[in-house]
This record gives sequence, C-alpha cells and structure tokens, in this order.
Amino acid sequence: MNILVSCANGSGTSLMMMKSVKKAFERLGIKITKIEHTNIAEGTSTAKSYDIVFTPKNFLNMFDDAKAKGITVIGVKNVMSDKEIEQHVREETDLVK
Repeated sequence: MNILVSCANGSGTSLMMMKSVKKAFERLGIKITKIEHTNIAEGTSTAKSYDIVFTPKNFLNMFDDAKAKGITVIGVKNVMSDKEIEQHVREETDLVK
C-alpha cells in the first residue's frame, strides 16, 4: 500500500497526519509499503503514483483529478485522530473486510 499525505506546506500538518495514518493502518493490520508527506502542489501532481491520498478536508477538491483516475482520496477533519482515519478507511475503501 503506497500512501501520500498532503497538506498546505507539506511539513507540520502532513507529518502529524502521517503518524496518525501509520497508527490507524497498524491497528487495521494493513501493511504500508511506502508513505510520504508533501505539500499540496507536489501532492496534486504526484497523487496518481499512490494507492491512497490523505489530506485535510479543506483541500479535498484539489485532488479531483486523482479521484477521476481511480485514486482513493480521503479528507480528514482532525489530522491528529488516528481513530477518524481508521473510520474513513473502513467506510471509504475495501481494505477492511
């Protein structure tokens, strides 16, 4: 599973969200092959190289092109909540049976 975490500047928020994503995926028993965090500009241009993109909800529409190409894009309200991320993964993907 290749995951991209993207926020405005690609430093603080995306780093915190990346840690939350790791916790959620570990709890779900889903192996992460590669996970990276980046800013929105780079994220929107490289999103098609990933299986899932996580971004704050207010940037969700910036990934419409990736969604159109079949990439799962998940908007997160509380980037520090691994429980919210786990819930989104359960509801918006077929990774959890």
